[in-house]
Amino acid sequence: MSSAFPHDDQPLGLTVHTLPQPQDLAVTDRTRVGRWKMLAVLLVCMAPVLASYFTFYVVRPEGRRNFGELITPQRALPDLRGTSLDGKPVDLRDLKDQWLLISVASAACDEQCARHLYFQRQLREGLGKEKERLDWVWLVTDNAPVAEALRPALKDVTVIRVPAADLTSWLEPQAGQGLPDHLYLVDPLGKWMMRFPPHLDAQSAVKVRRDLDRLLRASVHWDKAGR
Repeated sequence: MSSAFPHDDQPLGLTVHTLPQPQDLAVTDRTRVGRWKMLAVLLVCMAPVLASYFTFYVVRPEGRRNFGELITPQRALPDLRGTSLDGKPVDLRDLKDQWLLISVASAACDEQCARHLYFQRQLREGLGKEKERLDWVWLVTDNAPVAEALRPALKDVTVIRVPAADLTSWLEPQAGQGLPDHLYLVDPLGKWMMRFPPHLDAQSAVKVRRDLDRLLRASVHWDKAGR
């Protein structure tokens, strides 16, 4: 009676794996322990960052009164390339790792623009030794020349030309307002997370300062001072 399976005169091929030797097991155990130790160190290093992030974004917003409006969900710095005043290319995503206080205006810089630049400088200086954690940014929405009289006041400002049409895919004003009417705040993780009310004056700037103080305290482990 013929078999349903073809005959094979060769014996079945069996792959025999040698048992691990004790010294091999010891190396494996040391490797595993080393990986766990590395993971533990990373968790310890990350704990302050995770705790402050959780405290700020999850716990505290429900229990505090901000002057600025929290943006939910936050919007990441976009893949946009602008130019500096001297024509060098700038990637907006390279602005991460510090807080950004942003104003938006054309190069002509009308009265509102000048007021925003003034408040940005005053707010940053008012942070004292913490001021290096905040970048003062002016996004210029056209290619017109910036007045020579204004340039000396911009030595500590990050000025980037970005077309207004490109910015509207990221920043958004309140209903009935335009992009230049607000100051915008971006956190060190590169997220636009707060928009301040339009038409700031000296009294409302004090409230902006309080928001900045709270935010910098809550984010002490997030950012890198000085760019």
